[in-house]
Amino acid sequence: MPIRPSSPTRRPRTAPLLSALVICAALVGCAGPAPVPSATEPPATASAPAPTATHQPSASPDSPAPAHLSIPSLNIRSSLMRLGLNADGTVEVPPAEQGMTAGWYTGGAVPGGPGPAVLIGHNDTRFGRAVFHDLKDIRKGAEVRVRDTNGTSLSFRVTGKETVAKKAFPTERVYGATQESTLRLITCDGAFDAEGHPVDNLIVYAELIFG
Repeated sequence: MPIRPSSPTRRPRTAPLLSALVICAALVGCAGPAPVPSATEPPATASAPAPTATHQPSASPDSPAPAHLSIPSLNIRSSLMRLGLNADGTVEVPPAEQGMTAGWYTGGAVPGGPGPAVLIGHNDTRFGRAVFHDLKDIRKGAEVRVRDTNGTSLSFRVTGKETVAKKAFPTERVYGATQESTLRLITCDGAFDAEGHPVDNLIVYAELIFG
């Protein structure tokens, strides 16, 4: 993974270097953290690699956390659990048995603050259809709503989406510093390899329109 600069207006978090980490390899669909490859290997991601320590915006501890996500055009509604890092340095994903619940990666920005906020959800799990199963159908201009623990609602507009191979995950586009409040929705996508792991990631990009 190339080293990415931190935002000049945000202080880097003191976290271990996460240069090639993965968060989701599946029994069927997305179902759990995968091993961390060596720093010289390309990441084999199933949802998204974690950013480097210099890439992570520092959220104020007083900022209300996002609590609920809705995408009206896809009839998606979900509470948001907090996702951090596993002991091996991989990013947590929602448990497979809670596949209909999305999560907010706490190492990123808070929705509504400067920088990219990252929300992660399964496409399918071994238990069946999951919260982001229909995310592939989202269209440019669609509204994504995020409500925080104080009851404040924010609206984001989808600016684009892409399906990428896991080994070519666009870390800079997803985690790169932005002065605006942006949102990234990430799930698994594509066919399955011989071990039953989805081969691609679907990434949806959105920007704050009002709150």
